[in-house]
Amino acid sequence: MGQSKTRMLAEAGVAIAIAQVLSFITIFHMPQGGSIKAASLVPLMLFAYRWGGTRGILAGVVYGILHFLLGFKSSIHYLSIILDYILAYGVIGICGYFKDSLSGLIGGSIVAIGLRWCASVTSGALVFASYAPQGQNPWIYSMIYNASYMIPDGIINIVVLVLIYQAVKRGLKRGV
Repeated sequence: MGQSKTRMLAEAGVAIAIAQVLSFITIFHMPQGGSIKAASLVPLMLFAYRWGGTRGILAGVVYGILHFLLGFKSSIHYLSIILDYILAYGVIGICGYFKDSLSGLIGGSIVAIGLRWCASVTSGALVFASYAPQGQNPWIYSMIYNASYMIPDGIINIVVLVLIYQAVKRGLKRGV
């Protein structure tokens, strides 16, 4: 039990560190925050698939805090910190509740990325409403704005997961 817990914590640290390094490789950065990155969610998703959703959520929350401290900040409003960092990256761990299969990998990733989008849309509508063009509903603006970078970013993460699926299936078994 102790060795397994130590291994899990070590793997969480490695996943968080790799995710943070990948987050520095920005393909495109949006003007009011948000960006397309080099598959930076993949290590967090792999950790969640290996160790389960609850531990995946915790690793995502830790990553969100670290990402806020070390990354580009478009806001330091408390709601933005909670929604765009802690919650948005915490929900990535939800993919760990999906079954170990290619369809579970893809489905869980889509759900996790969708929930991340919901958290950022809420933040955008509540914190960044002033950026919406005159007369446009801030919720609609936030949905469009966040989808414009999260959809391509999500696709990149899912494609990378699919490409490495066989290695993941062989090398990373749940509950070790």
